[in-house]
Amino acid sequence: MKTFLLRCVLLWAMLQWSNMQIPVPATVLNCCEGDILILLDSSGSVANYEFSRMLLFTAELLRPFSLGRGHVRVGLLQVGTNPHLEFGLEVHNNQESLQKALRTVSQLQGDTNTEAALRVAQQLLTKTAENVPRILLWLTDGVQPGDVDKLMSELKAEGVSVLAVSTVHGNYQVLQRAVTPPLESHLYSVDIDNIEIITEDLKEAIIKIIRAERLHVVDLTSHSAVLQWRPVLKAGRGYYELQYNSVGKRDPETKRVLPGDSSWVELTNLHPDTTYTASLRPESNQMLFNTLSVNFTTLPDVLSPAVVSVSDSGPRQVRVSWGPLQPTRVQRYTVEYGTIPSGHVQTVMLHSRQNSTLLTSLEPGTQYLVTVSALHVNGKERAMSVRACTQEVLPTLADLQLTPVQRQEVRVAWQAHQEGLKGYWLSWERENSLSSSSKPSISSVYLPPTSHSTQLTHLAPSSRVCVSPVYSSGRGDGICCTAERHTDSSQWG
Repeated sequence: MKTFLLRCVLLWAMLQWSNMQIPVPATVLNCCEGDILILLDSSGSVANYEFSRMLLFTAELLRPFSLGRGHVRVGLLQVGTNPHLEFGLEVHNNQESLQKALRTVSQLQGDTNTEAALRVAQQLLTKTAENVPRILLWLTDGVQPGDVDKLMSELKAEGVSVLAVSTVHGNYQVLQRAVTPPLESHLYSVDIDNIEIITEDLKEAIIKIIRAERLHVVDLTSHSAVLQWRPVLKAGRGYYELQYNSVGKRDPETKRVLPGDSSWVELTNLHPDTTYTASLRPESNQMLFNTLSVNFTTLPDVLSPAVVSVSDSGPRQVRVSWGPLQPTRVQRYTVEYGTIPSGHVQTVMLHSRQNSTLLTSLEPGTQYLVTVSALHVNGKERAMSVRACTQEVLPTLADLQLTPVQRQEVRVAWQAHQEGLKGYWLSWERENSLSSSSKPSISSVYLPPTSHSTQLTHLAPSSRVCVSPVYSSGRGDGICCTAERHTDSSQWG
């Protein structure tokens, strides 16, 4: 019965596989260039169903990539008693061929001799003449993987990126040491029945490693763009010729020659909200390279001030800051402020390189309207306003008295302004009863607004007793007194 059920499950898996479509998503097509070697655990510790699920997962993971030289090359190496190279990196140049090969892979069974398979992987990945990123993707149940630390370290030292997927049973410490950081995107532990949930994340991790370093924009502003590419030349063995201009040809085409070891360039003095086209041609007398190209649109112009913020608020001051700082485009800044709704407006003139100022001599607990204006060199003016509130000045404690009651006890009495009062915060130093040499501990208590006195016991010698009034908007200034103990009379005062 168990054999019959297993055959049903395997038949279902193969039917699901045969129903998968070959077309690849255009969003990923031609995105990458590199070598991926699948190290597949095919030993007897892996159940037939688990092995089939791993193959299904591999097929779906690799489905989006364009295959062949100049794109992605894929190899499959099985782990058993002896390693078996199912197919090498040069074999499959299209998805139809790869998917058909994956459907016909048979499990080896036998021991989990991962070390022997890794020696074969070293030959395949480190002896290649291709100057492309290389990935070893290890699919394993993790059962007795063997002493792989040294071989994995050697692979990584050769520049190979190691990623791993374990079907839960794995020795996680061994896997952690094996993979290339970061662990969160290069190491996955997942139940075999749910392995498909990691497909997208693992695919993105692979793409990040082998994405073809074609000409692309890595930073863009309204007046500049940074272009980056994977270097294909070496210093002294060629150069790059860069050309760029706006699509509308508002300016003549610009040409620049860049050294052979370059990998990025910044284009400046561009027009805002304008589409540009750029091309990069590697020039070498040793071989021909394709011309790389990219189109991009600069951001709309941002005129200062675009952001105004308030900080360091106090009863009589606030700090106003703004940005972006544009000293070459702004003549000066003007800050105007007045109380709301109709207070007297005051003005501060500031240099074009200054992006903040501290407004002082303000009224406590008052709302102000602050306007920052920038006079630009072209004569245009831009302004932005923000509301700022100064902090309220809270009433202080009116009086505090300490009256001795007996040894280590004192009565505390106080007076405070009652308007808006929410309570009192009382703190004192309490004698530590654990040891006579121990430091006193700080005790504190919150009392209701109806309280005007309390009695404290077990005070430490020379204890500081502090009382602060608490209002809805914060804590007012309190008063502290020292309770002195006289050794001759044991009095407090």
